[in-house]
Amino acid sequence: MSAMQTEIVLPPRRALWRRLGTLPLFSHYNRLVMLVLACNVAVLGYGLEIGQWWSSAGVDLPVLSGLVMANLSLAILIRQQYVINLLFWLATRAPTCWPLAIRRSLAKVYHFGGLHSGGAMAAIAWFALLFGSMIWQRYAGPGDVSLTLLGLNAGLLGLMLLVAIMAMPAIRARFHNAFERTHRFAGWAALLLFWVITAVSAREQNPTAALIDILPRTVSFWVLLLVTLSVALPWLRLRKVPVSLVRTSSHAVIARFAHHTPFAGSATAISRSPLWEWHSFANIPAPGEEGFRLIISRAGDWTGAFIEQAPTHVWVKGISTAGVARIETLFKSVVYIATGSGIGPVLPHLLARQVPISLIWSTRSPRTTYGDALVDEILQAQPDALIWDTDMRGKPDLVALAYAAVQSFGAEAVICISNQKLTEQVVEEMEARGIPAYGAIWDS
Repeated sequence: MSAMQTEIVLPPRRALWRRLGTLPLFSHYNRLVMLVLACNVAVLGYGLEIGQWWSSAGVDLPVLSGLVMANLSLAILIRQQYVINLLFWLATRAPTCWPLAIRRSLAKVYHFGGLHSGGAMAAIAWFALLFGSMIWQRYAGPGDVSLTLLGLNAGLLGLMLLVAIMAMPAIRARFHNAFERTHRFAGWAALLLFWVITAVSAREQNPTAALIDILPRTVSFWVLLLVTLSVALPWLRLRKVPVSLVRTSSHAVIARFAHHTPFAGSATAISRSPLWEWHSFANIPAPGEEGFRLIISRAGDWTGAFIEQAPTHVWVKGISTAGVARIETLFKSVVYIATGSGIGPVLPHLLARQVPISLIWSTRSPRTTYGDALVDEILQAQPDALIWDTDMRGKPDLVALAYAAVQSFGAEAVICISNQKLTEQVVEEMEARGIPAYGAIWDS
């Protein structure tokens, strides 16, 4: 440990009651999950007491079906790229003259995935309740539910449960490729089944009318159409684009694209096999230059193969999508903590110079790994950057360095771009001392 680190004394954490909101259990993500679930519990209470959705005469199946669609639509639409960019745009409209308490909350906009998870869980719960009600109505009630509908709904419930199980954090982390493919293919199959169920239900309720006349009169048709367009839109922009690669070392390459120029704080997903595997990387546009770069470092089989077997073209889909670093404009000044290729999401903000920045970059042999040109570019944009060579100096105490930088630079917030464990540590330790801190939350 260096003398610089030993001189840094962190203040004690604030009292537990003052930092409950900063604990992972009470994160903005989980608060949004609980908000969605609480709203659905309130709706269930209404249905049981006032709405009388369940009675000896039967069950109000259309209402239950509508609640499934409402929650499922929330879960899907909140992940749509245009919606995500709109959320970030709205959140970052706040001027820096607003109170810090408001701005630090708006900066948590990237926790919107809580609405996705809450909506998905509520949709599955309502669907299970709907399916159980259909079984009762078939065998113990009026008996007006067909075996065809029961079979289709049983298959759909199975698909929804499969997607939910594979999305559980422990399973998703261990079997990420399986999670991604299950989400994609089982999700598409579920959407198709929703269309089939909607058509069969409309046919059974109106046996003599043409489907083309019946479906447009139902709310579920228009909701399904909107959801389907949302899912299809990124794939309608699927294209194969050329890429030029500069291999800076056996650990990293810098990929350059010219097909468009994205905004700073965004990411692009690329693939070599578009139906099977996608990986997102932070865009690095430079002011006054066309195109952008990506820094891709070795972090598994896919990135290893990308470095060793450099492609001439890759697939891209959808649009560039805002990421956590986009929130920097909510603050008067920011400390960035980056490790390894985490410098990629930070670099466009250094170049854009929209906000005063203090940079701490910890990486092994920066010039050997990422090239002299990249390091010189960083130092030109940020002459006072602290570039910590872990091969020469060992691993730093990034929490202590972040706190020292906040105090010396007078920064309002810390943004950490690193691996999950270190990001969570820096964010939690800063928040525990009253300093707004942000970092990816690995919710997708």
